[in-house]
Amino acid sequence: MKDLEALFKHFVKDIYYAEKQVLKTLPKMARKATSEQLREAFEHHREETEQQVENLEKVFELLGLKPRGVTCEAIDGILEEGKEIMEETEDGSTRDTGMIAAAQGVEHYEITRYGTLVAWAKTLGMTEAAQLLQANLDQEKAADKKLSSLATASLNKKAA
Repeated sequence: MKDLEALFKHFVKDIYYAEKQVLKTLPKMARKATSEQLREAFEHHREETEQQVENLEKVFELLGLKPRGVTCEAIDGILEEGKEIMEETEDGSTRDTGMIAAAQGVEHYEITRYGTLVAWAKTLGMTEAAQLLQANLDQEKAADKKLSSLATASLNKKAA
């Protein structure tokens, strides 16, 4: 990658791949949740993730590229860890708490990527791309906050 624009394009492909993988995983997490609030949070975030993918596809269009991801081993690892928690944790409350931790790992990864992409888009003078990416970043931060709230309000105590 010879310059910031090339790096930017690579990271857009990276987060696109990540979002597509998350889209596949959220329904599984919703089905495994024993807490109704957690199930609803996962279902709601799936809808948001669909919008985030659409926003990324608009960014690809602005860049003159076809929407295409590049394998992101980081997100694959985080999602694999979440899969293990879902499969290996017998107690429902404990599984819910573990899934929150896994989901927050995903959120934190996405927050990091989107934060970087917003900054780079602004530096590169890509105002519209920056706005689309900022919208995704705002949703990821809100999802993380919601998960924290669910954990600290009740689910951590139930798991204990």
